[in-house]
Amino acid sequence: MKAATMNAARTLVAAAAVSLGLPAGLVSQAVVRTRPPTLGAPPALVVPRARVARLPNGLQLVVVEMHKVPVVDITLLVHAGSVRDPNDLPGLATFTAGMLDQGAGRRSAPDIADETAFLGAQLSTRAAAEWASVSLHVPKRQLTRALDLMADVALRPTFPDSEIARQRSQRRAGILQLRDRPTAQAPIAFNAIVYGALHPYGWPADGNDAAAAALDRERVAQFYTTYYRPNGARMLVVGDITLAEARRLITARFGAWRRGDMPPLPTPEPPRSGPRTIYLVDKPDAAQSVIRIGHLGVARNTPDYQALQVLNTILGGSFTSRLNQNLRETHGYTYGANSAFVARRLAGPFFAAASVQTAKTDSSLIEFMRELRKIRDSIVPGEEVAKARSYITLGLPGEFETTSGTAARFSELLENDLPLDYYRSYIARIRAVTPADVRRVARRYIQPDHFAIVVVGDRNQIEAGLRALNEGPISIRDLWGQEMR
Repeated sequence: MKAATMNAARTLVAAAAVSLGLPAGLVSQAVVRTRPPTLGAPPALVVPRARVARLPNGLQLVVVEMHKVPVVDITLLVHAGSVRDPNDLPGLATFTAGMLDQGAGRRSAPDIADETAFLGAQLSTRAAAEWASVSLHVPKRQLTRALDLMADVALRPTFPDSEIARQRSQRRAGILQLRDRPTAQAPIAFNAIVYGALHPYGWPADGNDAAAAALDRERVAQFYTTYYRPNGARMLVVGDITLAEARRLITARFGAWRRGDMPPLPTPEPPRSGPRTIYLVDKPDAAQSVIRIGHLGVARNTPDYQALQVLNTILGGSFTSRLNQNLRETHGYTYGANSAFVARRLAGPFFAAASVQTAKTDSSLIEFMRELRKIRDSIVPGEEVAKARSYITLGLPGEFETTSGTAARFSELLENDLPLDYYRSYIARIRAVTPADVRRVARRYIQPDHFAIVVVGDRNQIEAGLRALNEGPISIRDLWGQEMR
């Protein structure tokens, strides 16, 4: 019967193909396939070589040649991230970085924007936890003029009072808007709870209400003068350029940058994790609850990094991960659930997170805890580990196909003091991860008894259900993670 049905289908498809002027055999072949096509060989990982030089003022220059396309990506990294924020002014590092392109040299903020667009370039300034950066993507033919612009932005920002006032007003407005953005509140509260008030990883990167009001030109200029130094910086150049050419162009524009004493980086110890607790941030009338579960994680230089990547891919690092399949595909509680080990110079956080239906907040937490305990307490099947290894290794070659992708990967190495040939053996290290390795790191780095469970949602609708779970005491917090009294 099945054969007859298949033959009839072939006849109909062939007739349709002829009527459309298509080769009947070609269409027929496509329809009768009964299994997925055989995959070809995966692309080989080709990691371009990085070459290193150092300018007399201490600026490290790293050049990665990629000559297929006439574009260049340049990233200046400066040890001026949020870890440098003073205790009384969180958000100063990100504000200072954001001010770099709001007036520099003889150019105003509109001048910088106009010239960037005219050159067909992309210019951005930002600060993360450890590093501030100035990034440029530009066609090779416009490289000289774009580098002049980048040098002004990085070395000669003017911090005009009018722009300080405008950017301060925007920041204050953004902080006010946090109260309507539970997805932004959850990580702020989570970090504050996990790291406490004395660790810079626990401070809000963009500051709080009081800090935003205190931002002024004097504090910004002082921060810039203290931390933006060539001997605390690294310059990455990727694209259609040679080391000799890059050295000449960078030296001409950054060689006179004066070195200076760099204050040591802070190395605070995070507080010890307490017993599992639910921290509830009230957002009245919220349509969803935002859940973020975790605790202190690992530093980027941990020897367990590859095993943790495989573990996290299985748990919540891909669409087919256990968390997403459970909460999204099986139960329909969320559009997506994920997890991550945020590895930095110091131990970053581990978390699992999702935005879920308000009425399913307690049910979602049950499933979260089920998966987090299961991956820790049971052996992960070998085929699941193999699938995660393939997911990681097959995706990596594509990240080195463009100058921007390559720049992102090499920036990660520079930011974490990793060897510049790190990725040449990365796939071999991923492939060496075994189910036993996955279980070992899961048992070591996932500790359900010490979870901080942060839930941002409508307290009136979700608190009773959360208490009934008996997953720990409930503490009511504000959006900054501070206890409500």
